[in-house]
Amino acid sequence: MDNVFAGRIEALRTMMRSHGWDAVVLTGGDPHGSEYPAGRWKQVEWLTGFTGEAGDVVVTLDHAGLWTDTRYFIQAVQQLDGTGVELHKMRVPEQVPIPEWIAGKFDGSAEVYIAVDGLCIGAATVAEIKGGLNALGTACHTVSMPNLLDALWTDRPQVPQTPIFEVSPGESRISKLGRLRDHLAEKGCDYILLGSLDEVAWTLNVRASDIEYNPLVISWLLVGAETADWFVLKEPVEDPQTEAAFAALREDGINLRYYEEIEIALSELDGSLLADSGVLNYHLCSLAGPGRLVDSPSPVALWKAVKNPVEIEGARRAHLLDGVAMEKYLWWLEKSLDNDRTVNEWDAAVQLGRYREEASEYLGDSFETISAYGPGAALPHYITPRSNAPVLEPHGLYLCDSGGQYNTPGTTDITRTIPLGPCSELEAEDYTLVLKGHIALARAVFPEGTPGCRIDALAREPLWEHQRNFGHGTGHGVGSFLGVHEGPQDIRQNLNPQPLMAGMIVSDEPGIYREGQHGVRHENLLLCVPAGENEFGRWLRFEPLTLCHYDTSILHTELLTPDELAWLNSYNESVYQQLKDLLPPEVAAWLRQKTLAA
Repeated sequence: MDNVFAGRIEALRTMMRSHGWDAVVLTGGDPHGSEYPAGRWKQVEWLTGFTGEAGDVVVTLDHAGLWTDTRYFIQAVQQLDGTGVELHKMRVPEQVPIPEWIAGKFDGSAEVYIAVDGLCIGAATVAEIKGGLNALGTACHTVSMPNLLDALWTDRPQVPQTPIFEVSPGESRISKLGRLRDHLAEKGCDYILLGSLDEVAWTLNVRASDIEYNPLVISWLLVGAETADWFVLKEPVEDPQTEAAFAALREDGINLRYYEEIEIALSELDGSLLADSGVLNYHLCSLAGPGRLVDSPSPVALWKAVKNPVEIEGARRAHLLDGVAMEKYLWWLEKSLDNDRTVNEWDAAVQLGRYREEASEYLGDSFETISAYGPGAALPHYITPRSNAPVLEPHGLYLCDSGGQYNTPGTTDITRTIPLGPCSELEAEDYTLVLKGHIALARAVFPEGTPGCRIDALAREPLWEHQRNFGHGTGHGVGSFLGVHEGPQDIRQNLNPQPLMAGMIVSDEPGIYREGQHGVRHENLLLCVPAGENEFGRWLRFEPLTLCHYDTSILHTELLTPDELAWLNSYNESVYQQLKDLLPPEVAAWLRQKTLAA
């Protein structure tokens, strides 16, 4: 099999034979459990060629498999072709997770040796794998090999280091550290380790660009009752901005230490350590030792999910700027096609970025823009090709999913599906039903204490009524000039007990995807706000943050109820009123026509 990735898998098998390993498990994450790892930790991509954001690999001496979810099935089939790697589907009724598959693969074996990159796999995942085999009477020996692929990946990137700067999001790091110490006292623990990069950045009020699209610093934060050690130093620092940030951190009592020293610190730690085994990697968890480790979720995830007034105003400002860019872009797109200009998917994505760059507060995209016409839009996480990209034609549907990072502070995420001209009856019907689902969730009023999984069906019911569905979640949390995907809240079918709370930001993005034909997704970000109190309790609702009109030209209005149509017209009118004075006159006039009542 003449394929570079097939060759890499065979080289890994040669390593396995030399060490006596029966299987190797590699995850798509990094030592910090990040959704978007830096280049150094894109092990699954290097080994298999699969570039999706969610993918784990198991290699045995006679099998190689990739586990991913519904968002990436079509992409995985295309990218794994010729590699010898088999696709294992997750989030489907017949799914077989990795621990269960390994147990079945080696059922009947007396003992099994499984190698993992201990830095890039969670302690909880390893425990599941071992537990599955042990339950069958198989002795499972886990071999932790940090940086397992180093011997094969000769040009592997180094740990990145980019300039670090401070932000002022409405609460000082002294206050946040105080909250952490109060939490430690409540739990009766001596230290807490923060490994999730968004939690570290939020706690210390710092940002950087160590991971593409994510304003994060690759580091660890160890907080004790009287100490705070930030394991962040890498190469010598010569950047004035970073030096100024470091000086301010030292003044606040933060000890700056080398990134790699976290291993020594945990080995020598005197006292109990609070950490989440679901996030903490297996290698560090082993160093901390089971006798000192107190397994408990970090409180920071929930703290940062509930935005304070400064962060809420920052989000509103970011979405105002983003709305201006989006409307300029949609105007440009329509005029370009009207004038028979050749525009491909990549050209369109670049032009949107240029409009965002006009805002001085813009500091980059929050993820790689998905610019997809026709069949490409049927892949929820389509990768827009930079060369030979499909050309947009004056008919059918074009989907654009994009977002920006703003130092207001705020993070945006918006999807618009745009009719480029005449559309088929099926395209128009799908477009309308998805918008109907989107509106249903946006209009929701629900009791305080309701988790997102309880209202997910609101966005799906209009699609289910017509026997249509989508495989991804309906909504995810969004950070404050942090990650575009954050928890602990979400809106999806999975049974996540975390209640939605006032101050949380979530996306609302139902969709329909027809392989080889088209895709539709409508997405706004929503702010959860109080909706009053009565004898039945306290109530919550959503306030749209995103400011960009919905095209009504192909709507089947007969599928919308009067209340849904009223919401849509009110939303479009609000977009016009808030943006009209910020747009060039010709764009404002165009937007006026686009937002007239449907």
